Amino acid sequence: MRTFLIFAAIGVVALVLIGGVSTMFVEGPKARLLSNKMMRLRVLAQFIALIVIGLVAYFFGGH
Repeated sequence: MRTFLIFAAIGVVALVLIGGVSTMFVEGPKARLLSNKMMRLRVLAQFIALIVIGLVAYFFGGH
């Protein structure tokens, strides 16, 4: 369960990153806005992933 949560969080970040990078190769004003939104979503996903990893380490760590 612990490793699934960590890999799921990292996987979501990776998918959003790949989506954001792929929109950078499309031209036009809408593509620029979409790319910007995807990169903001990536930052949010990274933040949530850090929280998930921290909670897993706190609750499942051997303290």
